Amino acid sequence: MEVAVLNIQGKETGRKITLSDDVFGIEPNNHVIYLDVKQYLANQRQGTHKSKERNEVAGSTRKIKKQKGTGTARAGSVKSPVFVGGGRIFGPRPKDYTQKLNKKVKRLARKSALSLKAKENSIIVVEDFNFETPKTKDFVNVLNSLGIQNKKSLFVLADINKNVYLSSRNLTSSNVVTFSELNTYAIVNVSNVVILESAVGAIESILTK
Repeated sequence: MEVAVLNIQGKETGRKITLSDDVFGIEPNNHVIYLDVKQYLANQRQGTHKSKERNEVAGSTRKIKKQKGTGTARAGSVKSPVFVGGGRIFGPRPKDYTQKLNKKVKRLARKSALSLKAKENSIIVVEDFNFETPKTKDFVNVLNSLGIQNKKSLFVLADINKNVYLSSRNLTSSNVVTFSELNTYAIVNVSNVVILESAVGAIESILTK
């Protein structure tokens, strides 16, 4: 499919670029998208949750009252889970939530996500640009020119561009990544994917290995 190349003023440059059907035009596989997103979110979990059980709580182990004759339930230790400050019953323990996924499945998921965006006409190709200094206002002007200022967006660069990245960092609705950092969750979690002209070929080369 052919897409017009825009400049940062949101106007057509007169050039068009052909997006590979092997990456942007396949039949999307929703199940592999689900698997890849699930793996990504699971791998973000630190798994450091922990609470103290009764054998880990600091406190005396003496019997706090006599066994019989008090009219209340028997109790042997202040560390019992039934008392305030006692241990927790079956509390959370550190756990590794990491999941593994076949490389071919992950590649298919990214191609499926990009194809979905292409079907929705949510992919914008912009000629390469840079800022002299990091300035959020300049990045906001680009969003306004492209008409996506009120939408979540993902900018995909061919190489690390510190000024562009720093200019976008204060905006919660926009994210800037290089083509090698592109993942399925980042694609499906936004309304528009903005790809710099030089990054199109890089994306196609890495997803058609």
